[in-house]
Amino acid sequence: MNVASLQQEIIRLKKEKDVCVLAHSYQAREICEIADFTGDSYKLSVDASKAENKNILMCGVRFMAETCKILSPEKHVWLAQPFAGCEMADQMDKAMISRVKQDYPDYTVVAYVNTTAELKTICDVCVTSSSAVKIVNNIENKNILFIPDCNLGSFVAQQCPDKNIKLLSGCCPIHASVTAEDAEAAKKQYPNAELLVHPECVPEVCAQADYIGSTSGIMDYAVKSDKKEFIIGTEISIAEHLQYMCPDKTFHILSLKLICPNMKATTLMDVYNCLSGKGGEEIVLSDETISAAGKCIDEMIRLGE
Repeated sequence: MNVASLQQEIIRLKKEKDVCVLAHSYQAREICEIADFTGDSYKLSVDASKAENKNILMCGVRFMAETCKILSPEKHVWLAQPFAGCEMADQMDKAMISRVKQDYPDYTVVAYVNTTAELKTICDVCVTSSSAVKIVNNIENKNILFIPDCNLGSFVAQQCPDKNIKLLSGCCPIHASVTAEDAEAAKKQYPNAELLVHPECVPEVCAQADYIGSTSGIMDYAVKSDKKEFIIGTEISIAEHLQYMCPDKTFHILSLKLICPNMKATTLMDVYNCLSGKGGEEIVLSDETISAAGKCIDEMIRLGE
């Protein structure tokens, strides 16, 4: 079966079985093409909650599927590739942060959406990379414990100088692997290109950027910009997607280190096998976890308005 015929069979199956397929922006092109919605993790969860379908299939990683389940507890949520996790989301757990909270009892715990459902149950508010600055600014408490990504947290701290932000040592190992020297080399190689980077990159890389923003922010900036050449400082699939979207512009990869193995784990065959009942994993969360984790997501929505 070739790619085109497999895509057509997937489209048939998802209609037959009332399945809404979600694809994170880091997924392969052939998966994004058959998805009902594409975008970043939180956008996809909101899209899923608004969809009329009773079944959701996430092409992404586990914490994204968990967030979908939290926002749509009445729906069946499936993860296409059960082995697709997130190294950052797994760096800190409920027991660890419970101990840290004892040392900082008067701090508001802000959890990046890239965390497990279990960890979200003891956090005060959730944030995305695009909403973090606004939400932290809107929190009444001056003292903030920001987890798990210290690089995104550092970016937020720069934008929120009135806050006292405590950071831990977590990070996205993929984005954090890019060095200032990598950025300097790319800018030297492509002197006419603007450098667009994700705030999960280290501060020394962000300092050289023309734009710092979420995945969707980077894509929107590149599409709307009058510039014609860009260096993309996030997962390499974004440069590919942008090249399809803007064939009159040129997109360069900041570094070959920006390849997420967890995002690359999901294949078109995984999607087909899940829809056929031969693969995937249904996400099951207790009512207690859904309720407790949902509170910090609800608070994110309130403070993000």
